[in-house]
Amino acid sequence: MVRFIKMVFCGLYNVWFYTITGTSLIIFIPFFLVTCLREKWYPIFFWFVRNIWSTIILYGMGLIPKIEYQEPFEKNKSYMLVANHKSMIDVFLMLKVSPVPFIFVGKKELLRLPIFGFFYKRFAIMVNRDSAKSRKAVYGRAETRLSQGLGICIFPEGAVFGPDVTLAPFKNGAFRFSIDYQMTIVPMSFLDCERRYPYHFSYNHFVGGPGLLRVKVHNHISAKGKTLDDMEDLKQEVYELLLKDLSP
Repeated sequence: MVRFIKMVFCGLYNVWFYTITGTSLIIFIPFFLVTCLREKWYPIFFWFVRNIWSTIILYGMGLIPKIEYQEPFEKNKSYMLVANHKSMIDVFLMLKVSPVPFIFVGKKELLRLPIFGFFYKRFAIMVNRDSAKSRKAVYGRAETRLSQGLGICIFPEGAVFGPDVTLAPFKNGAFRFSIDYQMTIVPMSFLDCERRYPYHFSYNHFVGGPGLLRVKVHNHISAKGKTLDDMEDLKQEVYELLLKDLSP
């Protein structure tokens, strides 16, 4: 009986996420259409999705961000933001964490989502990870965005894995970007997203529900002076930081 109740609750909670996300997206369509007309208006869009849209989604689901900063962000500085990725609410939480504008590097598959995909491709750098040509093209688009003063967010695991994987091995992308453009890396540990709203909501252990979303924003790691020879060490340093927080 308890299992059945948990199944019903988690199912309703899942439906509520899509309801609140879809409804708010439709309501804000006029604003999104206007702000996607010019790339230079992106900071306006970012302010809105950070302070309005993500707040509606997270608090509407009863999810309360609790963010611990070990080092403050600097205004007008481009950062490489990296975090573990186990939930669809990771995107909204990342927006709440960073006070400085950034752009996501996201999977091309997200373009298939109705309405959301239309706007996402205008405010994210899309990549087909199975295509070397697509991965290479990301650099040109990223350079344009960096010249506009934006940061970049990449979830370095490259995919979302099930509950049997605490933290998947990192891909090179985020760290190569950081070295090539001498960007400061900001590692973050999202401690509760998987427990509150897992990406694979059909987990055999039905979980999910309102509560705190703790985030540990680690000390920033400078890539200044580093070369590609340092990439593996840099990647391992960030990986171990997050794994230490996430391990039971």
